[in-house]
Amino acid sequence: MSKALDVYPIYLRRLKERKTVIVGGDWEAEGKVKDFLDRGAWLTVISPELNEQLQEWADEGRFEWIPRQYQYGDFEGASVAIVAEFEGDINKIAYKEAKERNILINVMDDLPHANFAFGSIVKQGPLTISISTGGAAPALAVRLRQRFEKEFGTEYGEFLEFMQSLRKPMKKHIDEFDTRKKLWYELIDSEILTLFRERKVDEAYKRAKKILGDELVDDALGVETAD
Repeated sequence: MSKALDVYPIYLRRLKERKTVIVGGDWEAEGKVKDFLDRGAWLTVISPELNEQLQEWADEGRFEWIPRQYQYGDFEGASVAIVAEFEGDINKIAYKEAKERNILINVMDDLPHANFAFGSIVKQGPLTISISTGGAAPALAVRLRQRFEKEFGTEYGEFLEFMQSLRKPMKKHIDEFDTRKKLWYELIDSEILTLFRERKVDEAYKRAKKILGDELVDDALGVETAD
């Protein structure tokens, strides 16, 4: 098997329950810190110095800052470790500790000392698209991300948030799983997404009501109906 195919994509959840450690204080570390903070992660950053943005976040208490170089043992209690910046053999020591603790580690730009890789991410609300070339051509992943950022606008996030609001009412009002499944596909295949794109939100809700009924959609939107 080609090494470029030797990866399997996953999405990490519940990041606030077990800490992530990021080693570094430069702009690359900043990018990873932002990604994890945006997802509510429990975060520790280890670096003698922080750039301006990271220092601002540290002052706000958004993560724990350990103001020194990484030392063996700093990954205790972590589930994910990222080495964004390092000197000397810190990459090797960090990888050794992560391997011994059975945790995920990525030493950026150092594939031999990483057991997972980052994709190039497009995100609109609940929609997350991760693109990877398996290390064969990272620049292509960046170009694809830039293309998809244009193609998948904010309407996808708004549409998915509306769909999320329908989940509990669907179970409440419709008992049969097969019926719910059929209706989910009818919603997806309808023009509702297009109406969100055209900023015709009220019309989108009306179209959903034609498919699901007024009571269910009003329940999802938090609209009280008259008895």
